[in-house]
Amino acid sequence: MEVSKEVLFERMPPAKAIFSLTIPMIIGSIVSIIYNLSDTFFVGQLNDPVENAAVTLVNPAMTLFYAITNLFGIGASTLMSRKLGVKEYDNVRRASATGLYFGLFFASLISIFVLIFSNPILLILGSNDETYSVTKEYLFWTVGLGAVPGIMNILFSFIIRSEGRSMHASIGAMSGCFLNIILDPIFILPSGLNLGAAGAGLATFISNCVACLYFLILLVVLRGRTYVSLNPRNVSFNPDILKNIFIVGFPGVVQNNLNIVSLVIFNNLAAGFGTVAVASIVIVNKINLLPIQIIFGFSQGVMPLIAYNHSSKNYVRMKQIIRKLFEITLGLLIIVLAVYFLGAKTIIKAFMDNEEIIGTGSTFLRGYGFAWPFMCIDFVVVGISQAFGMGRYALVFSFFRKALFEIPFILIFCHLFGLFGLAYSTFCAEVLVSIIALLVLSKMMKKHN
Repeated sequence: MEVSKEVLFERMPPAKAIFSLTIPMIIGSIVSIIYNLSDTFFVGQLNDPVENAAVTLVNPAMTLFYAITNLFGIGASTLMSRKLGVKEYDNVRRASATGLYFGLFFASLISIFVLIFSNPILLILGSNDETYSVTKEYLFWTVGLGAVPGIMNILFSFIIRSEGRSMHASIGAMSGCFLNIILDPIFILPSGLNLGAAGAGLATFISNCVACLYFLILLVVLRGRTYVSLNPRNVSFNPDILKNIFIVGFPGVVQNNLNIVSLVIFNNLAAGFGTVAVASIVIVNKINLLPIQIIFGFSQGVMPLIAYNHSSKNYVRMKQIIRKLFEITLGLLIIVLAVYFLGAKTIIKAFMDNEEIIGTGSTFLRGYGFAWPFMCIDFVVVGISQAFGMGRYALVFSFFRKALFEIPFILIFCHLFGLFGLAYSTFCAEVLVSIIALLVLSKMMKKHN
């Protein structure tokens, strides 16, 4: 039985409300991890470097999806929750339609651009004569035709979650993920249609289309019980609405791009220490997807709840929610840290039974593990500032976190301590950033008595 928005946002105990919004999102994110690994796994079964290269080369182009979904998904959904809190239901409809149709417009631009300029794009991505044709087919399905359903799938989940329908949002996203996992072996492998990497792209395209169809049907079924609007007449060019969407969503774009820069620098430095270092980091990065999704799920999933109570000026409940959010997330991340610290070697060995990789990987896993509780503070504060509509705080904080702390720490620690300096550079950067985060949070809370 579906809980009403008023019960969820206004009366449900803070811990129960937090879990109601975040657990479906975390489960959906974990399923999404499996889905993202599906293409790589099944294409890898072909034992063809060219087919594998196609999947790898196109990944940077797909990061554009996250820029659009962060901008319009986070921006519009938090504005919707704030307007729900003050009962401005017409503005909720306008915010939802504006986020969805602006996202559709930019997704279409990406699609058209890739279809027209695929040849130079493939050269920029690093394809050569050997990988060109296969990469072009994968790019065609995943970005050329796939940009619109791929982006709209994620946008729908953000918009629908803003009303507290986290379970529906996650079911929609997971339906596409599960279908993709089912279709991959059928389309990719010789025992099926034997389409290789192109089959992986086609499976992704079909799966995202099905997920979008689920959301469209859901909105038809909920008609009269939802403020999410598909009516293009509700698209607003009101400066106040556009400003609120862009100022809250833009920090996510900056964060995403800085993450890419940081990862490129980190990987290039690690590559200088040899194959064992690179292989160890690849394994650790996969293991770290779990705590990342826990942090992301809680910090993003709870934003509608905080935004609603903030705009309705129910500051007592809002503070209770924030306090409980810190207690839950920090508690979970400390447990993850303990597991990583005590079982590091066993965890790495489960992925690869090689003494050098176990030794190097376990050091990195412990170093990263120490960072998670502090990173949790950083992510939560960014989420709170976005929920408040204070996008400038999130923007400055995102820039400080990566450009002024993490990237310089990576370079300095690598120079001073070599390979294992990289392992603890993120931890040291996050400690400093978390201190600033708490100061920023204190300032924001003082503005609200």
